[in-house]
Amino acid sequence: MDLASQPTQDAILETVDRFIARHLPPSEIRRRDAGHIPPYDLLPLMGEAGFFRLAVPEAEGGLGEDWRTLALVQERLGQHAYMAASILNRVVGFGIASVRGYGSDAQRAAFLPRLMAGRMLIALALTEPGAGSDAAAVATRAERTPRGWRITGGKIWISDARGANLLLVVARSTQGSTGAAGISLLLVPPDAPGVAMTGLPKIGNNCMPSWDIAFDGVEVAEDALMGKEGQGFRHLMSTLHASRASMAATVTGAAEAALGLALDHARSRVQFGRPIGANQAIRHRLTEMRMRVDASRLMVRHLAWLIATGQPCRREAAQAKVMASECLQFVADAGMQIMASAGYAAESDMGRLWRDARLYSFGEGANEILRDTIAREMGVP
Repeated sequence: MDLASQPTQDAILETVDRFIARHLPPSEIRRRDAGHIPPYDLLPLMGEAGFFRLAVPEAEGGLGEDWRTLALVQERLGQHAYMAASILNRVVGFGIASVRGYGSDAQRAAFLPRLMAGRMLIALALTEPGAGSDAAAVATRAERTPRGWRITGGKIWISDARGANLLLVVARSTQGSTGAAGISLLLVPPDAPGVAMTGLPKIGNNCMPSWDIAFDGVEVAEDALMGKEGQGFRHLMSTLHASRASMAATVTGAAEAALGLALDHARSRVQFGRPIGANQAIRHRLTEMRMRVDASRLMVRHLAWLIATGQPCRREAAQAKVMASECLQFVADAGMQIMASAGYAAESDMGRLWRDARLYSFGEGANEILRDTIAREMGVP
């Protein structure tokens, strides 16, 4: 496994840096966060820059890079413009990976070019009041009709639901089934008759709006089915596998950003006649932050290599997501202590990272559940 970046990767990262400098400088990120403005308007620009085509084969219209390059881009965006990294991950994971992985030929032809161009967004509608960590407990029903499907039920905490072109709805299509069996995935327009949404206020991640969704006898055509009928849970696990790998890379970048802010403050803040970084307590805290970020990055790079080389990596994906999310929480919390009131200020970048970080240890799979996944993969009874 070679950790050195290649010339092509360096050129791609330079493109990322130029994109951030032009479209998402720190002042713009603060403005969007304060105004709860999602980056949907940037999707076509990200498409033009080629971000969504990175890990798609050239034969399908992509750039022919692999997951190692994608992880580098995710980390760089996560470090400087997390909102862009986050929406990149959702397009790649919930959109491109899902369509390429189990979409029909017609769905691939219709959706893949639009997704790669930044002209389409698919929101995953999975979570329900009674189905969070227990994803197989979904109660939303999909019943066959002469013209296709009728969907009834509700979802909660669905990111991008109002801004998406399609909802990828996880529903129970085999009546009377329980657990993972009998679940299917259906594509539903968010403005379809019978769909009602209510926004859900959050304490962080202001540029990723979340929604409560009600489906009241929503009718969709037969071709709304994505993947095989009754095999939706298996398809869903492959989607979440990709999204966890993406989150790990992105969150590692955010942790690097938090470390950088804390380090700059420790160098410049003078108390008792010397920089506070000269105090052993601060120095040791910063070194612990550095070691955790580096360990997270190594785990992310190893996972990217496994994905790129086609090797099984369910355990490694869970490990990387757990490690990265808990690394960010530790680094952001330690950074807040180092920066004190400067970090607690409403306009503080550290304060934003600190409150946003709390999501990632339960988003895309609670870390407690993922630890069980790791244990099973290890063969622990």
